[in-house]
Amino acid sequence: MSERKATLQITGQEAVDFPIMVGTHGNDVIDIRSLGGKTGLFTYDSGFLSTASCQSKVTYIDGDKGELLYRGYPIEQLAEQCNFLEVAYLLKNGELPNKQQKVGFEDTIKNHTMVHDQITRFFNGFRRDAHPMAVMVGVVGALSSFYHHGEDYSKPDARRKAYSRIVAKMPTIVAMAYKYSIGQPFVYPKNELSYTANFMRMMFGTPCEEYKPNPVLVRALDIIFTLHADHEQNASTSTVRLAGSSGANPFATMAAGIACLWGPAHGGANEACLNMLEEIGDVSRVPEFIARAKDKNDSFKLMGFGHRVYKNFDPRAKLMRKVCYDVLTEMGLENDRLFKLAMELEKIALEDPYFVEKKLYPNVDFYSGIVQKALGIPTDMFTCIFALARTVGWMTQWEEMITDPEYKIGRPRQLYIGAARRDVTPLDKRN
Repeated sequence: MSERKATLQITGQEAVDFPIMVGTHGNDVIDIRSLGGKTGLFTYDSGFLSTASCQSKVTYIDGDKGELLYRGYPIEQLAEQCNFLEVAYLLKNGELPNKQQKVGFEDTIKNHTMVHDQITRFFNGFRRDAHPMAVMVGVVGALSSFYHHGEDYSKPDARRKAYSRIVAKMPTIVAMAYKYSIGQPFVYPKNELSYTANFMRMMFGTPCEEYKPNPVLVRALDIIFTLHADHEQNASTSTVRLAGSSGANPFATMAAGIACLWGPAHGGANEACLNMLEEIGDVSRVPEFIARAKDKNDSFKLMGFGHRVYKNFDPRAKLMRKVCYDVLTEMGLENDRLFKLAMELEKIALEDPYFVEKKLYPNVDFYSGIVQKALGIPTDMFTCIFALARTVGWMTQWEEMITDPEYKIGRPRQLYIGAARRDVTPLDKRN
């Protein structure tokens, strides 16, 4: 708390003071937890545009500067110097691991990559053409029926075990969802491989021949995981916190986060961006669609530009742009139709006064869809990849919440605007 206070003057009432809380970075916050008791009033903030729902030490975003920090470290440095499991360790424990801790953490994750054999049978209950995210919601939620006996999540060991299980099993489940959708047999983990290489083998390997992961492509996907590991109090993270605040099993809370992430305005944005590029089709049609994007009366939206939080260039987009070039060069796809189309859109967005004034810069979703498509990942699997990566952030945020001394079950208020109290008219007298 700072020594400053915010004073609220309501007509006909005495002024009331509220303390101001100060964070390490970012906006100061007025502590209004006592507002209802002091005034009988609540605040109204649809979409939580001005509301801090928690205190957190995990991730910080400065949208004006285009800055993203994990535990204080810039995302650019982490993506360039660390692998995904190092970042996962950082998010959970607050510090980067030393060599011994890194090896120990990776070994722990590898020891949990297998799923119970009964889990594999869950997939048979889904249609082959089911959206993979629907499968993910069901299968991850089902894990709570396997890991629910005698776990006291107030104890660090239980939380550590839950974290290791879900982070380790997510690549296996995502790969199984893909294999099921295309009618291929499941490929089981091979723990001598790295986390990301193991995932790629489970996705693209078959029993017919040995799959050899390409180091350039493995590194590209590992960076994608890092860039999506956490992103402050977004919709899915807030959903995880709200679901977990009731004391729900952590696997059930992860399923809730996956369900929220599925939305096209959130995790499905890169899929929507790739679909938009397919709709435009050719570089020659770019001016037509740019004009449509500027027309307020046209329903067409230019996906992959601008961001709810970043009012400057998305720092993840800069990294993803480089990854995009590296992957396409490695695979000989420099002249890929969609990539050329994306580069033309990018050029216009960075030069056109309309986009510059509104700060509608390309975001991470603009490039990540192209990269994943080049890696051979189907469009409807993009959000599953996002969920896999974001699980480390969700579990970290869940643990931070349930270990917070001020933690309470979430219970938002509302401004009721429905019918006033009234009496029921007997059925024979209703018009």
